[in-house]
Amino acid sequence: LYDPKVTDARHDPIGAPVDDNSPDAAPRFDASLKVDLTVDLVAETITFSKPPLEVALTPHKGSPLRLIGVHVKSKSANGATSRADAVRLAIENRRKQLAQCIWIRRRVIGHLNAGEPVVVLGDFNDGPGLDEYEKLFGSSGVEVVLGSDSGADHRLYDPSAVKTLSPRPQAQPTTSRFYLSDQKRYLNTLLDFIMVSPDLRTRAKKWKIWHPFDEPTCYDDPELREALLDASDHFPVTLDIDL
Repeated sequence: LYDPKVTDARHDPIGAPVDDNSPDAAPRFDASLKVDLTVDLVAETITFSKPPLEVALTPHKGSPLRLIGVHVKSKSANGATSRADAVRLAIENRRKQLAQCIWIRRRVIGHLNAGEPVVVLGDFNDGPGLDEYEKLFGSSGVEVVLGSDSGADHRLYDPSAVKTLSPRPQAQPTTSRFYLSDQKRYLNTLLDFIMVSPDLRTRAKKWKIWHPFDEPTCYDDPELREALLDASDHFPVTLDIDL
């Protein structure tokens, strides 16, 4: 949604229609990408079941920027028939998820190299330190898209991710809440992010997770609190930013 009195917004997918097999290839998100996921010198074909939404946003009184809305593949081992099958599916799904995040990161690098402000936002179905399988691959998909190992001018920023990656233990923000029927309890996790490029960070004023129990303004409003719980097991994340 957008206010046409304030800004123009246009669906603007970019990238080549096919993968050209170059090391930094970033074809259209509704195409496919070849990545060697198993280090066997054979490239697997990666696709998005939900291709990221690319938007060219042009505020009437500000500078243009790019938006990339994402819903990255889940790591859940749905359909597993045994413990061994669950492990296999979890590793396979994480490989695919990382490949999707590499694809998104390549698009981000293209925008940053072109001097274009960019915001990447949505459900990453992942976060730093969420499961043991992350250690097999060295980093989470969130860290890949952020560019955690990149220089400051090519590193995206999200305050929740920064807190989670901090070496000092601290209260962790969460954006989702799932009921674990086998344990009869709820699990809160951080899966949703709004990442901004360095040139937008000074204009980004306030991130807010609309968690019905962690955010007082949500909890204190019974109607809003119940609506958030009824709507989804993920809660909205918003950013106030000067454009």
